[in-house]
Amino acid sequence: MTQRKRIRLGDLLVENSIISQEQLDNALAQQKTSGQKLGKVLIEGGYVVEDDLLRFLSAQLKVPLIDLTQYPLRPEVVKLIPEIHARRFRVLALSNEEDSVLVGMADPTNIFAYDELSRILKKNLIVAVVRESDLLNSLDRAYRQTEQISGFAEELQHELSANDDYLNELAESVDHSDAPVVKLLQSLLEDAIRARASDIHIEPGETVLRIRQRVDGILQEQIIKEKRVASALVVKLKLMAGMDISEKRLPQDGRFSLRVHKRNIDVRLSTMPIYHGESAVMRILDQSEGIPDLSSLGMPDTMRQRYESMVRAPNGMVLVTGPTGSGKTTTLYSTLKLLNKPEVKIITVEDPVEYRLPRINQVQVNTEIDLTFARVLRTILRQDPDVVLIGEMRDAETVQIGLRAAMTGHMVLSTLHTNDAISTATRLMDMGAPGYLLATSLRAIIAQRLVRRVCDGCSVEYEPNTAEKNWVKKSGGEQHQYFTGVGCQKCHQTGYSGRIAVQELLTIDEELALALASGDNAKFIQSAKHSKNYQPLGVVALEFAQKGMTTLEEVMRISAEIDLDTEIVDEDEISSHLEAEQSDSAEMPVLELMEPDPVSDIESTSERTFSFSDNNLSLSIMDD
Repeated sequence: MTQRKRIRLGDLLVENSIISQEQLDNALAQQKTSGQKLGKVLIEGGYVVEDDLLRFLSAQLKVPLIDLTQYPLRPEVVKLIPEIHARRFRVLALSNEEDSVLVGMADPTNIFAYDELSRILKKNLIVAVVRESDLLNSLDRAYRQTEQISGFAEELQHELSANDDYLNELAESVDHSDAPVVKLLQSLLEDAIRARASDIHIEPGETVLRIRQRVDGILQEQIIKEKRVASALVVKLKLMAGMDISEKRLPQDGRFSLRVHKRNIDVRLSTMPIYHGESAVMRILDQSEGIPDLSSLGMPDTMRQRYESMVRAPNGMVLVTGPTGSGKTTTLYSTLKLLNKPEVKIITVEDPVEYRLPRINQVQVNTEIDLTFARVLRTILRQDPDVVLIGEMRDAETVQIGLRAAMTGHMVLSTLHTNDAISTATRLMDMGAPGYLLATSLRAIIAQRLVRRVCDGCSVEYEPNTAEKNWVKKSGGEQHQYFTGVGCQKCHQTGYSGRIAVQELLTIDEELALALASGDNAKFIQSAKHSKNYQPLGVVALEFAQKGMTTLEEVMRISAEIDLDTEIVDEDEISSHLEAEQSDSAEMPVLELMEPDPVSDIESTSERTFSFSDNNLSLSIMDD
């Protein structure tokens, strides 16, 4: 085994005139107070640039400098070093040869880490220096808990086989902090948080249990052979969400809060009976990250300025449209964040309330006690609001109340499920909204989709194939340079990292308002297509691809749902569009408008809060 001598980093830097003795003394004094590594103190204190320090160490110690964002990690090699030691010593196993292991170290001068790793691996160590921030990110991605999840599933399966009354005991006791089902659930949630998953799907099949996580809009699957554990998982989740565990024939919804990795997480739970048991889906909302600013959503600056001027108006209605999962709620919450001032009274009616916002009065719809959107809206207007957010325009009554509120001095924000901005006005009229109300109240419509971002760690320019070139030409775009991700450790070899919103903004000008007032759908559609500053979703998405923010593959994916044609359409195209709209309208049920009774009493609700700490699950119930 190769022996290494202890090297004093500070002395090396002083000897080579990288820092002065005075700077070293100051850094050592700061180190005694903070307890941090000397290298981190020097970097944070501005005494040395991190990249310069890494290159210096590489040259002095005669070890390679490796960029982890470009290095392909292999799970079987990474796990040669147990996670607890990898995190303690800031190391990562990179490759495994017959008689040696290449390890990346944030501090290659740490002789204690070197000796301990030599003992664990029982091989010669070849050390490489890596950037600490990259290493920490790599540790989170590399040590996914799939094996641990499988292990806890086996343990739970054994418990179920050995104890026929396990589910009954689980239902009777809230505190089962050491139970295998709690350990399995904890591992599932921790793994989802590390992977930045938005949803966890628990789906029992005929012979297996499928656990699927939605990461950047794409599902990733893990198969668990122990199918019986699904029932125990669903029972525990129902208990946490305050749901009826005896009801397995009907869908149920609930929510709970927990703390994972020192982060506050809200979980929306939905269960549904399927052929092989009950399916459960958990929507994960990370409250610790906060609500993003409008500027960070991807909206171009000129569009954002126009949108902000619209929502800051004293009255009117602004709608955000798109399919489920297109980021409509995030856009609305970012808008509320912009408007949330002490002098502005904001009230929301939502189903469900996803994020808690200070200074904003948020109302949770509850249909079981007839607390509907329309009923709450009638009360809201007597609460003297400046801004009203309606979670969704679900029926004719809600639409008309919202429009009248917008006409009588309130700014109304809401969502609607339509494919694009232009068809939104037509859909509102199909729902019974009078044209004169739309003309006087509707200010702007945003339609949006989410596309995956090209990973900045492995983005490269590429030449589109013939089919892609033809598609770009057909959509009215010009040939341009395009980028794709080749796959790296940072993006789990997918080539994508994160998502960005693609949006189109249609503002209702005088010409469009006249078309709405007269009920002339054909004129509205034609005028909207040629409206000043209007760019269809597909055109905006194509510009994002040309800037290297996303790929042509993603643009073509979302364009399968929308019309990319920006050229002048003839009357036959307009007639076909209207016939399709009328056909959709004919299939819609006729809504009978009824005057709801005034709200007499609203039952108080309670919120369940859970905390994962030291592998224990604690429960506290707190009344609002």
